Amino acid sequence: MHRQLDCNGRLLDLSRPVVMGVLNVTPDSFSDGGRFFAAEQAVERAAEMVAEGADIIDVGGESTRPGAEPVSAAHEMERVVPVIDVLSRELDVPVSVDTSKPEVIRAATAAGAGLVNDVRALREPGALEAAAAAGVPVCLMHMQGQPRTMQADPHYEDVVAEVTGFLRERIRAATAAGIDDSQIVLDPGFGFGKRLEHNIALMRGLGRLAELDYPLLVGVSRKRMIGALLGDRPVEDRVPGSVAAGLAAVARGAAILRVHDVRETADALAVFSRLYP
Repeated sequence: MHRQLDCNGRLLDLSRPVVMGVLNVTPDSFSDGGRFFAAEQAVERAAEMVAEGADIIDVGGESTRPGAEPVSAAHEMERVVPVIDVLSRELDVPVSVDTSKPEVIRAATAAGAGLVNDVRALREPGALEAAAAAGVPVCLMHMQGQPRTMQADPHYEDVVAEVTGFLRERIRAATAAGIDDSQIVLDPGFGFGKRLEHNIALMRGLGRLAELDYPLLVGVSRKRMIGALLGDRPVEDRVPGSVAAGLAAVARGAAILRVHDVRETADALAVFSRLYP
C-alpha cells in the first residue's frame, strides 16, 4: 500500500492513521445543522480542527444524508470554492473536496483542493475525466442507490464481497481513465445504502477490504449506526461511540478516519498507537 499522497503539493503521510476533519458548508448537515455555513465561520472551524489534530480538512457543499435534496453545480461551487481557496493558502495541511460533480472537481482543485472525495466513486458523467485531469488523489466510495433513496430498502447477499467487487471495478475504471494507481483511496461507505446489520458485517470484514492494498478511508462519525448501537442516541450524544468505532476500523486496517470530533479522535489515536501492537 502506498504510504504517502501528494495532495496538490501538500503531502499526506499515511505511515500512521490520520484524521480527516469534516467541514460542511451546507445549511442541512445532519451532524452540525449548518453551523459552519458562512465562509468566515467555516475557515475558523477548519483552523480549529487543525489545532485539534486534523491532518486533512474535507470541505463539502452538498449534504449526502439520507433523503437529502441535490443542489446545482453552480450553487455547490459558490459554497465550497471560496472556502477552499482560503484554506489551501492559510492551512499547512491538505484540503479535500467532497463532491461528485465534474464542474466542482475542476473548480475546487484549481482553487487548491488536493484530494477528491466522491461518494459516487466518480460515476457521474465527466467525473473520471475531471479527476484524472486534476492530477490529485481520489477517494472512491461504495454507495448502494442515491442519497435521497439509499436507505429505503438496501439489500446484500454478502455485503463485504459486494462492496469489494464494486471497489475493484471502480479502481479499474479510474486507472483506465488515467488516474495513477498510487493516487487511489477506498471508502466502504458505512451508512450509504446499508442497514445496521450491513454496517456491522462491513466493519467486522474490513480486513478483507484492506487486502486490496489501498489506503482505506472510514467515515462512521456520529452516524445513525452509532446511535442505533447505543440505543437510539441523538447525534450530539454519539461522540464516544464514534471514537470507539473509529478505533475498531483502524485496528482492521483503516488509514484515514473522517470525523466531526477531531480532538477526541486524535487523542484516542495517540493513545491507541502507543498501546496497540
